[in-house]
Amino acid sequence: MSDIIEGRNPVVEALRSGRPISKILLAKNIQRHSIIAEIIHLAQINAIPVEYVERTFIERQSETGSNQGIIALTAAREYAELDELLAIPESRKETPFFIILDGVEDPHNLGAILRTAEASGVHGVIIREKRAVGLTPAVEKASAGAVEYVSVARVTNVSQTIETLKRENIWVVGIDQAGTTNYTQIDYKPATAIVVGGEGKGLSDLVKTHCDFLASIPMKGKISSLNASVAAAVVMYEVVRQRFVV
Repeated sequence: MSDIIEGRNPVVEALRSGRPISKILLAKNIQRHSIIAEIIHLAQINAIPVEYVERTFIERQSETGSNQGIIALTAAREYAELDELLAIPESRKETPFFIILDGVEDPHNLGAILRTAEASGVHGVIIREKRAVGLTPAVEKASAGAVEYVSVARVTNVSQTIETLKRENIWVVGIDQAGTTNYTQIDYKPATAIVVGGEGKGLSDLVKTHCDFLASIPMKGKISSLNASVAAAVVMYEVVRQRFVV
């Protein structure tokens, strides 16, 4: 099954990470930014064909509408198994840190979460298989290449997955406005998984019952909740603050 990576940053990060690419298509009139030069250089080193085509051809192939005149043809992104995610912190000798998404459907939200997850040292992101967005080209584009470095597992049942993590001595913290604890009052230094709900719906009632803690983000304005990717970012960097900032 083939896939398309669109845009300068996603393509260069795919090349840097060593992801198999069968061909790169560049618009004939593309401007020679330094990143384009790096893409061509990396393609030459790895014997990846580079083809110059009319921009209209690239636009027809594009799924995001913001391809910047470049697409790469590659194998579809593979999902990790949950066991593979659990092995990552152990292999790095680090305290586990995971993000669980309970029904995020917007590709831009998932892409933004993956980008923040990569920057904040998350060991893996767990997403729902049904009624949720997967690793689409739009997600890859929104992640600015972070999808190449963050392992993503797709599961059929979030509640069962939470119980699996708890058996591995990982504390599970749900972020929901129904939580009575301020998210900054949670101790994230032990092994932790953060659960963030979908757009407009939050965490499902069943998922809430499986979390060890429910924490909320204080809201001072008239809007009742934050965008899913913003809420996730706020909490991810509280974990970073507690674990790494002296």
